[in-house]
Amino acid sequence: MIAVVLFDLDGVVRHFSRSSVEDIETRHGIEAGAIDRVAFSSPLIEDVTTGRISRRDWLDRIAEHLGNREAAAEWGRQPFDADPAMLALADALRALGLRTAILTNGTDTIPAETAELGLDAHFDAIFNSATIGYAKPHPRAFQYVLDSMGVPASAVFFTDDSPAKLAGAATLGITTHHYTSSADLELALRESGIPIGA
Repeated sequence: MIAVVLFDLDGVVRHFSRSSVEDIETRHGIEAGAIDRVAFSSPLIEDVTTGRISRRDWLDRIAEHLGNREAAAEWGRQPFDADPAMLALADALRALGLRTAILTNGTDTIPAETAELGLDAHFDAIFNSATIGYAKPHPRAFQYVLDSMGVPASAVFFTDDSPAKLAGAATLGITTHHYTSSADLELALRESGIPIGA
């Protein structure tokens, strides 16, 4: 029986504006998509999401690759917001007696960012790869969550908008769902025995 529903953060609970990135690149004469290609390139993204470098160091390295410090700084200040549907779903799950949590491939500033969004009011725990030292899809990231919450893999349902991030969870026996919409997520939860929306 599922006792914990584990959510990814970015792309599921939290969203950034794509138009903001496009505007930054246009104003600074940077090729479309170039900032993201640098920011999420290997091994840079692994270094920041496992805590080997800070978010400030990450932005400095992005600036060096782009040759444009101002554009990198603006990219690092992109506005974000929480998805009201996901917050409502988390609240509904907790009302059913389940626990909710987030596992994100994040940086050292995740605690401040999630506090700004008030996510502690909707989730029982927020796990950050930069603190864990392993990033999704590494099984150790998920094992850390299981150990911290004191539950077996069979009691956890995990959703992420990146199919590649589901692999480590699946190898441990965690129920996984590729997130595409709140409606599809609710359906998957019901199929897993959780009477959400029923």
